Amino acid sequence: MGHAGMAAAAVRYLRSAGAPTVAGPVEALPRPDLRAVGEDERAPVDPVRFRYVLGHFATGVTVVTAPAAGPDDPAGSAGFACQSFASLSLDPPLICFMVGRTSATWPRIARAGVFCVNVLGAHQGDLCRGFAVSGADKFAGVVHDAAPVSGSPRLAGAAAWIDCTIHAVHTGGDHLIVVGRVDALGASGDGDEGAEVPPLLFHKGRFLT
Repeated sequence: MGHAGMAAAAVRYLRSAGAPTVAGPVEALPRPDLRAVGEDERAPVDPVRFRYVLGHFATGVTVVTAPAAGPDDPAGSAGFACQSFASLSLDPPLICFMVGRTSATWPRIARAGVFCVNVLGAHQGDLCRGFAVSGADKFAGVVHDAAPVSGSPRLAGAAAWIDCTIHAVHTGGDHLIVVGRVDALGASGDGDEGAEVPPLLFHKGRFLT
């Protein structure tokens, strides 16, 4: 089952369980202590070869966003392009994404304690490239509104969105595994949200068209 199918299944579960579409926020867990990857943890695999082989696995593409950590946060909203995203659990509804431990955006998301995963549509390749650049104003000219629970930027035109509270963070080599508890979610084609949007796919270093 693809990401869109899992999102739809999660929606059906929340409705059948009588859970509210919007849940109250919970206090986020603290970030883990970070450390360098030890030499004894490094597998004898060439990084270039690793990227090439794993690139044969086609994935969807997301932009993970978070609101400013507070009214006095000069950095404002945060966001980054992320293809390492997956559904994790149906009961309770959990998703996860992976982010590099050197990411400059992750600490801002961690401070906010909440985030929104925007599953990009097939027409949003340029938007993805914009969020993959460091140091730029990633939200300049980008149409968005606030996700209903977290207030994270919800990007217009996305195929789906998943509004989350940080549930847990685990170390995984040179990345962090961020688990989010789903508080609200939706997809293009739901109700009055317009026609269903096909997803943006990434394969072997490029977007599929």
